[in-house]
Amino acid sequence: MFADRTDAGDRLADELRRQDVEADIVLAIPRGGLPVARPVADALDVPLDIVVARKVGAPGNPELAVAAVADDGTTWRNESLIGSLDLTTDYLESQTEHEQRAAKEKFDRYRADRPPLDLSGERVLVVDDGLATGATMRACVERIKASGAASVVVGVPVSSPETADAVERVTDGVVTLEEPPNFSAVGQFYRDFSQVTDEEAMALLE
Repeated sequence: MFADRTDAGDRLADELRRQDVEADIVLAIPRGGLPVARPVADALDVPLDIVVARKVGAPGNPELAVAAVADDGTTWRNESLIGSLDLTTDYLESQTEHEQRAAKEKFDRYRADRPPLDLSGERVLVVDDGLATGATMRACVERIKASGAASVVVGVPVSSPETADAVERVTDGVVTLEEPPNFSAVGQFYRDFSQVTDEEAMALLE
């Protein structure tokens, strides 16, 4: 059980240093990933920035991710789920386009006047407050890889064991503190999992 996201970030930073994980930049997934990533970036003494993706939900069940799309349009699709739900191409395209616009708007708002994000040849560490389905993380990883990063490692305090395995197969490593077999939601492992506001999250980028 983590006290809050900052506590989780402190403990994740200790584990990353123990494993000698090296990074040139830490990318947080806002909003919840930023309070975790701030102490990690500080401990590793590297810049902190963001990567943004949004879930594409199933019809009538927006929390069930059939896909996820990053701010630049990079998309990850859950092909088996799409097939089982028999979703139309029109639905997927329209929803993906809608979520990409929202992701781009958030990316631009958070980064404000920062220079363009150049990940070419960089060792990237992606941090979030946890992994449930991993849909948004998978889209973020694909976006980072497409940007020419030298390596992509994911660091999270807690994850579903199955999701950690799936994400590890498409990255250069996943570092977790807990992979409980009774996992049902990220928030169950935090005493304080209150929502992070945009203002709070953006302040952590300063």
